[in-house]
Amino acid sequence: MSYSKKIIFAAIVAASPALYAQTSLTGAGSSAAEILYTSMASAYSKSANVNLSYQSNSSTEGVAQVKNRKVDFGATDVALSADERKAAKLLCFPTAVSGIVPVINLPGVSSGQLKLTGELLADIFSRKITKWNDPKLQAVNPDLALPGLAITVVTRQDGSGTTYNFSDYLSKSSAQWKAGYGSSYNITWAAGTTPVKGSSGAVAAVKQTAGAIGYVDFQYVAKNKLSFASLKNRDGKFVSPTGAGFSSAMNNSGWASKGAYEEMLTDKPGAASWPITASTYAIVPQVSSTPDKTVAAIKFFTWGFVHGDDAVGNTAFVRLPDNVQGRIFGELTTITDSAGAPLKWSLTDALKMR
Repeated sequence: MSYSKKIIFAAIVAASPALYAQTSLTGAGSSAAEILYTSMASAYSKSANVNLSYQSNSSTEGVAQVKNRKVDFGATDVALSADERKAAKLLCFPTAVSGIVPVINLPGVSSGQLKLTGELLADIFSRKITKWNDPKLQAVNPDLALPGLAITVVTRQDGSGTTYNFSDYLSKSSAQWKAGYGSSYNITWAAGTTPVKGSSGAVAAVKQTAGAIGYVDFQYVAKNKLSFASLKNRDGKFVSPTGAGFSSAMNNSGWASKGAYEEMLTDKPGAASWPITASTYAIVPQVSSTPDKTVAAIKFFTWGFVHGDDAVGNTAFVRLPDNVQGRIFGELTTITDSAGAPLKWSLTDALKMR
């Protein structure tokens, strides 16, 4: 595995017998979650002697690896269905909420200046609009002098949860998109797009190509200082991606009212809501053949819920509502070992850790 595909989080401790009791964890999946888990693990290393190796590849790969018990936890940007969880004996729960953002490289246009609607995005990514000065784009941006530059559409070629959420939003915005492409981890893109692998590949392609547009998770926008387009939300307001916008979408969903975290967060009402709000999820075994590793993973995530607000906030993610966290804690207590015995851990352990 290449260094760029593998992030090692090491708990730095003084030489002592405790060093030899260090726990090693493995995780794989969502590239969107990479920055979040980097930040969390760095902070967590001050409280626990844990070494976490995380493979940043794709949501579908994370699901596959945890199903095959090749890693201690998987990471995906789309919740697993009840049938999928039951069949593979898995537990899937959200860890934080953020947003997916259309990013652009458009000379003469500053970040946030370009206004787009969901329907226009669908037309761009289906290659119905191929020039930046197309009359449809100019009509929504009458005050911008849009260049007559060809649009380079950067797309994900791997099985991406980011793609799933992005295409889910486009399906809700455009009947033609829904009929022709739908919502999926893998989209059969229109001819003429530029396929790349991973969030980092999308960032590089957009930055290097004048006239490009792509889609990445918000933390990559902030980290790489990418220019983004503002979007018209369900309430008819043009908004920029912010933590407040992600929170607004979440608070106008079943997450806040019912703790129903399987619900997609795209196209939610609210004047401030960001239209492509999404979550990232962790997946652990419901029945564990390696209980010590599963307990270590549970403690890592519960520590993040209880003490990781600063780590979450610093990566442009939004913490989960208390009722969602409460539901997750309850579900984690149902995990058993192969003999059916509950795992030996408690929420009190996480509360005591600093």
